[in-house]
Amino acid sequence: MACQLVSLLLIGIAAWGIGFGLISSLRVVGVVIAVGIFLFLIALVGLIGAVKHHQVLLFFYMIILLLVFIVQFSVSCACLALNQEQQGQLLEVGWNNTASARNDIQRNLNCCGFRSFNPNDTCLASCVKSSHQCSPCAPIIGKYAGEVLRFVGGIGLFFSFTEILGVWLTYRYRNQKDPRANPSAFL
Repeated sequence: MACQLVSLLLIGIAAWGIGFGLISSLRVVGVVIAVGIFLFLIALVGLIGAVKHHQVLLFFYMIILLLVFIVQFSVSCACLALNQEQQGQLLEVGWNNTASARNDIQRNLNCCGFRSFNPNDTCLASCVKSSHQCSPCAPIIGKYAGEVLRFVGGIGLFFSFTEILGVWLTYRYRNQKDPRANPSAFL
C-alpha cells in the first residue's frame, strides 16, 4: 500500500510541476513518472500475489522490494549526510550539466549565473530585462537545498522502513499455507 502511495505521489508531483510550469525539462519529468509507474507496477504485482497467494509473484515482489529498499535507504542516508560544501559541489555539477533546469531556475528565482553572471550567457530572469543588478543563483539555491535534502531524506527514510516491513510481511505470508487450498495438500 505504501508503494502505491509513493508511486501515485511521484506521478502527481511530476504532473503538478509541468502544470504550473515549474519544470520544463522533459527528461526530469520523464524519469520521475517512469519511477512512479515502476513502483506502481511492483505494488500491483505484490497485491496480485497476495490475493492469489501466488508463491512466485510474492517471491519476485519480495526481491524487487528489497532492492528498492537498499537503493532508497542509501539515497536517503546520502541526502541526510551531505554538508554545505558537498551540497554546493553537487549543485554546481547539476548546474553545469543541465541547460533546461538552469533556465527554469533563473526564470523562477530571478537570478543569473551560478556564482557570477557572464553577460554573454543567456539568462531568462526578469532582472536582466529590466537592467537591474542580478544576483547569482548559488546562494538562493543553497538556502533551499539543505531544507529540501533533509525533507527528501526524511521522507525516503520513512518509506524505506515501510518497504522493509513489506519485505518481512511478504516473507511471512509467502511461507503460509493457502487457506483456500486442499487441506490434505502439502503446500
